[in-house]
Amino acid sequence: MTPNQKRGGAVVIAGAALLAFVGNWEGSERIAYADKLAYGVPTVCNGHTGPEVKVGDVWTKERCDAILVKDVATHGERLLACTTVALNQNQYDALTAWAYNIGTGAACRSTLVRLLNRSQYTAACNELLRWNRAGGRIVRGLTNRREAERALCLKPIDLPAKALA
Repeated sequence: MTPNQKRGGAVVIAGAALLAFVGNWEGSERIAYADKLAYGVPTVCNGHTGPEVKVGDVWTKERCDAILVKDVATHGERLLACTTVALNQNQYDALTAWAYNIGTGAACRSTLVRLLNRSQYTAACNELLRWNRAGGRIVRGLTNRREAERALCLKPIDLPAKALA
């Protein structure tokens, strides 16, 4: 599937609102650095990691914008691959932002996804609050982020993500 994922008669989109949400929480650093909260993993832009990231490298805003779109879409695809239930756009955005932050491997192995796959949406959204630690310590910024993701995940929406015509 593509960034526009068909799910349960609806299409969930890795759109502008999701990109803004992730960008707000990840921040933007165009000079690659060793992320202390991620055990020193080289990181750049809006939390991008990978073998091409070298501490001290400078990335352009355009490159950062492009990699954010690609990374968020990839995390959304991987999250949908391990879920079996329909998500509305708010749920998709909140859970994709969370998976982007913690990695889809951890997300797909989580209690949250198990609850979600049992259609226990409220319990799954509430589970986000447990993911507020880095290096074994509670991190206030992660607590704030998880509260925002939970609020978005639980926020009612009138229609499925995007109704197909």
